Amino acid sequence: MRTKDFYFDLPEELIAQTPIAQRDASRLLVLDRKSGAWEHKHFFDLPDYLRSGDCLILNNSRVLPARLLGKRVPGGGVCEVLLLIDRGDNVWECLVRPGKKMRKGAQVSFGNGELTAEVVDELPGGNRLVKFSYEGIFLEVLDRLGKMPLPPYIKAELEDRERYQTVYSKVNGSAAAPTAGLHFTPELLERLKSMGVNIGYVTLHVGLGTFRPVKEDEITNHEMHSEYCVIPQETADLINATKKSGGRVICVGTTSCRTIESWAQEDGTMKASAGWTNIFIYPGYKFKVLDALITNFHLPESTLIMLVSALAGREQTLAAYKEAVKEQYRFFSFGDAMLIH
Repeated sequence: MRTKDFYFDLPEELIAQTPIAQRDASRLLVLDRKSGAWEHKHFFDLPDYLRSGDCLILNNSRVLPARLLGKRVPGGGVCEVLLLIDRGDNVWECLVRPGKKMRKGAQVSFGNGELTAEVVDELPGGNRLVKFSYEGIFLEVLDRLGKMPLPPYIKAELEDRERYQTVYSKVNGSAAAPTAGLHFTPELLERLKSMGVNIGYVTLHVGLGTFRPVKEDEITNHEMHSEYCVIPQETADLINATKKSGGRVICVGTTSCRTIESWAQEDGTMKASAGWTNIFIYPGYKFKVLDALITNFHLPESTLIMLVSALAGREQTLAAYKEAVKEQYRFFSFGDAMLIH
């Protein structure tokens, strides 16, 4: 299967640059994967498609303000460091700019010297290991000095940082938001719970590899990025109980989907798990646990639209995307959503 098989034409003006005022007022394209029929709804209509005994699986990872703007020492040249993975002992794997000026031994200062850093190693592929020095608590320093690492296709400045967090975000560690969850409000979650819909949480720390384009002509040659994820015992128990009682497991976002499918047993049962996953889901994949998916609209030729196509079928997915373009849906991180059931 070729990468170009997942191309669709997207007018640039449909790429959402800012979040809408009310989270759950975003639009919702509901796709029945068996019939191929779709409906145009709003996200606050989601309860109409869920029933008592279903469970929603949410990714509670929280985005770090991981983009640091600093100056090289000496010289004062401007540079940028983007935190990717905590490697321990105040060392982070990072993306840096300008790469030519940020070789091993380079020194950087952020703020008024409140945070300093040194490049201690250069990794294959261009990432750097950066060791940070500071007083106090690193996350508090980062909260003061860091900016949200918005995707490269968003050019507008984000006025409220919490709009790039889900209302249930809890565990710090992501370099990008699990954006399907941005549509939920506390009130909508309570409404679902009152209907008998159960809520379970997993954690997958989203890496910037999620935005990496597929450069191989043949999709099976693509090297998938790795991300750290956790399935707590209570969530594993909830999924098992849901399946046993005939309910549906509905993942909110590709990250939740990839987490549970990574650790599901062949018979569809779940156990508490933690570790790194590089699962690549594309057409032909047999889902072990997931029954339905809530997701945003993804980039052409991306691993994410390939995952959606594995669930809904490539032709049906591309037809739904063509409909979304025709109807002027908003795309990508701050855009509208789909329910595939």
